Amino acid sequence: MKEGTKKKIVKWWWIILVAPFLILFLTLFLVSVFGEIPSFNQLENTETNLATELISCDGKVFSTFHKENRSFVSFDELPESLVNAAIATEDARFYKHSGIDLRSLARVGVKTILMRNSSQGGGSTITQQLAKTLFPRDTEPSRFPGSKYFKLIGSKLKEWITAVKLERNYTKEELMAMYMNAIFFGSNAYGINTAARTFFDKSPSELTVEESACLVGMVNKPTRYNPVLNYDQSFQRRNHVLNQMAKYGYLSKADRDSIVQLPIELSYQVQDHNAGLAPYFRDMLRRVMQATEPKRSSYTYVEDYQKDSTAWVENPLYGWLNKNLKPDGTQYNLFTDGLKIYTTIDSRMQQYAEEAVREHLSQDLQPAFWNDLSVKRKRPFSNDVDDSVIRLVMNQARRWSDRYIDMKDRGYSENEILQSFDEKVPMRVFAWNKQGYVDTVMTPNDSIRYSKSFLRAALIAMEPGTGKMKAYVGGPDHRYFLYDNASQGRRQVGSTIKPFLYTLAMQEGFTPCDKAVNIPYSFVVPDGIWTPNSTDKDEYIGNTVTLKWGLTHSSNNISAYLMKQFGPEAMVEMCHKLGITNHLDPVYSLCVGSCDMSVSEMVAAYNTFPSKGFYVDALMVEKIEDNAGNLLSNFTVRKREAISENTAYLMVNLMQGVVREGTATRLVWKYGIQGAAGKTGTTNDQSDGWFIGYLPKLTAGVWVGAEDRSVHFESLALGGGSNMALPIWGIFMSKVLSDPTIRIENGEQFTPPVGWNMSFDCTGGDEDLVSDGNKRRDAIFF
Repeated sequence: MKEGTKKKIVKWWWIILVAPFLILFLTLFLVSVFGEIPSFNQLENTETNLATELISCDGKVFSTFHKENRSFVSFDELPESLVNAAIATEDARFYKHSGIDLRSLARVGVKTILMRNSSQGGGSTITQQLAKTLFPRDTEPSRFPGSKYFKLIGSKLKEWITAVKLERNYTKEELMAMYMNAIFFGSNAYGINTAARTFFDKSPSELTVEESACLVGMVNKPTRYNPVLNYDQSFQRRNHVLNQMAKYGYLSKADRDSIVQLPIELSYQVQDHNAGLAPYFRDMLRRVMQATEPKRSSYTYVEDYQKDSTAWVENPLYGWLNKNLKPDGTQYNLFTDGLKIYTTIDSRMQQYAEEAVREHLSQDLQPAFWNDLSVKRKRPFSNDVDDSVIRLVMNQARRWSDRYIDMKDRGYSENEILQSFDEKVPMRVFAWNKQGYVDTVMTPNDSIRYSKSFLRAALIAMEPGTGKMKAYVGGPDHRYFLYDNASQGRRQVGSTIKPFLYTLAMQEGFTPCDKAVNIPYSFVVPDGIWTPNSTDKDEYIGNTVTLKWGLTHSSNNISAYLMKQFGPEAMVEMCHKLGITNHLDPVYSLCVGSCDMSVSEMVAAYNTFPSKGFYVDALMVEKIEDNAGNLLSNFTVRKREAISENTAYLMVNLMQGVVREGTATRLVWKYGIQGAAGKTGTTNDQSDGWFIGYLPKLTAGVWVGAEDRSVHFESLALGGGSNMALPIWGIFMSKVLSDPTIRIENGEQFTPPVGWNMSFDCTGGDEDLVSDGNKRRDAIFF
């Protein structure tokens, strides 16, 4: 036998002998590698974390709930420049391959691997990049030698097969949209929709060519090419994308040459839970939707338990996440399921509300408060505050701080923790400047005092008749002051409670022109005799005045007179009719506002007057859809008659007198607002300033005060509701009235009830002040 033939026989013998084992090994290898390749069903239902969008009544996405801040857009919403930039830079043959570009792979193999020329780029197509993003590689470490290389090869093969599957089941346009929605752009921006808002404050469809190129340039290295962090590198990368677009015919050379000269102009804001409009509304809505069924043991007052129990049964939004399940029986996740929540918030009014709070606090009130604090020995606390109270407040603030909790968890002693609060450290604190903060060095104790020196504010606006919440501000800055003063906080209401007492009088047959003697009225209480402090000028004491005059001038004497007529139990009942649900002690001091209430309760109660006597529950959401646009829930107006329409109209007239001639005249002469009705309120020591008012088509309420009641203005002129809260209302409402797209007219009249014939022309000096010639100055006891 020839030697050559002999070698062939041996060769084939080994092939026949080894081939079955090779096939078996290859089969096992392929099964192990490709066993987890996504099925078609998985491709249809990728586990992408989608942000839940909050959408305003005027169609703006103003905030999100998110784990990854991602929201989808369709291919039709992508600008042509963005698609062209992605193709020119990432996958020039996108429309010619079927998921894997063999020509690109060959180029990578020859030029990049063999010739070591890294400038030729990678060989992954857009579809492969999409596959990698949707189904990430296994990065778990292994002790097996060379395992990472086997995993890399296996992952690549998976991406190829997944890419082919994607190409077979989706159009190129659908793939491009999926790709743009899947990319991470850095700065907590997942997907092109969030990226466009984060870097340019635009929707994707509004992006220019240079902005599209900038974002596409960030795809591979979102940190290196982030224009905020590395402007020069981002600028070069953007121009590289523009050169690629010109190379492949998507951009003329003349256009390219002009655009590459343009700077990157950003409107940058990270879309975190503090960003965007209405961050306090966002958190309040989360609390409402995540609420659980109330348990009596969790409540101090039975009224609060009854309120939440009623909400659980009657309000479909309260506890929505715990009362509504997906088709598979699991709960919806507010942060990953991509719900679309259509709220009643008006983005224009919300913007005006936040601007009004910022303008008044930063430009007028806080500077005046700094001056007020400069002469105090115990700043920010008032000089008459006992030292033991200050120690209690400061100790409580320390124990609630992250520093205290962290050091306690790490085993530090109490003395070591307290000592650390007296050691200066670098920190960033809130400031009313362009950045919203200042970097400084101070002790944590000083930082607590510094924070407590800032005045807080809350504003809520509602629509009469529907209860739709149009604006919601819970504080001056959500980054540094998380506490929601609009609904979580309850503060003493002062004279803003007086309209409820006057409502009781009107409901029982009194009229604005009925008269009372303006003298102090005293009450027998368990501790002795209580007489409300009179705020009236001496020239008015002893005169006979009308009830209209009494409310216009916020007379404590006339409020005490009405309390004598009806008693505290009847006033508590009226408050509850008007929607006040928290516990109220039936005491005589209610007539001057000694109780605590929230801004949300007070605004809803006042909204009864322009709503013609109907109390309307606050409506925050109109509908909720899933991420595919399927309707999950609808929400409708819920109302009940609280007082008669005639009584409501009488109260409108009474409170218009406050604006025309009383404590709220600034609305007319400074802000030019006509036809408004409302009431100011100031509490003990000027700790709280209120103003709640309304027009026929909008009700709004404002509260201003410090975190602690012992921090306040010393004078009534600065600390009264007419100076602390009313200007915010005036700035907000004047902005609303000046916006023709909102369609609320200045000076619009309230509609009287059908058949109304009562005259509001009360006779007497000073319009409705009547002197009987024999002034009475003695106090009357009850």
